[in-house]
Amino acid sequence: MESLSIDGCTIEWLGHASFRIVAGGTTIYIDPFVLDDGAPRADFVIATHDHFDHCHVENIDRIRGPDTTVVTTQKAAANVTGNVQAMAPGDVVDLGVISVRAVHAYNVNKFREPGQPFHPKGEGIGVVLAIGDVTIYHSGDTDVIDEMDALGDMGIDVALLPAGGTYTMDSAEAAEAVKRIKPAKVVPMHYGTLQETRADIEMFGNIVGDTSEVVILEQKE
Repeated sequence: MESLSIDGCTIEWLGHASFRIVAGGTTIYIDPFVLDDGAPRADFVIATHDHFDHCHVENIDRIRGPDTTVVTTQKAAANVTGNVQAMAPGDVVDLGVISVRAVHAYNVNKFREPGQPFHPKGEGIGVVLAIGDVTIYHSGDTDVIDEMDALGDMGIDVALLPAGGTYTMDSAEAAEAVKRIKPAKVVPMHYGTLQETRADIEMFGNIVGDTSEVVILEQKE
């Protein structure tokens, strides 16, 4: 499937953790490390943390216009110019067309070296976007974490979850996250772009079963 449409929102997977969401005349990018040719200008850009494959400054500059708002973490905000809204887990910002809730995203069992997680708690965020009647959760780079239990009460319509392992949840762990979050639909991401982020998407779908509808999106060219 090339895109997912739900209640006026179209969601495209550009690759890795990069998505474009179009609703009416509003265009939102999340973690635009991967961009397709001729990518349209952004009204909003969300970067979930400061790593280059999420807050890609050159790509943000490529798609931004004079009125584009960039939503990111305090650490990443130091690298981005223009209209920047810095957020930390627990913050909520109303941007008119959309509202953004920042939630935790961190590792519990993925380490650079003992005691040094790739994504420490408090440095990155996931986001819950409310766009009209649609609620979309992009987890950022994370493992299965206790804070996901609260998302199960938010009525998530679409969850965008990493499944590639090494730096984030693998396929089995992502399926466990689905059971906690209880989204109507789930789209796996953050796999296939890097050699060390291969994923068993068939296994992911089998484990999720009837918990949620698994939607496999094709990467945009």
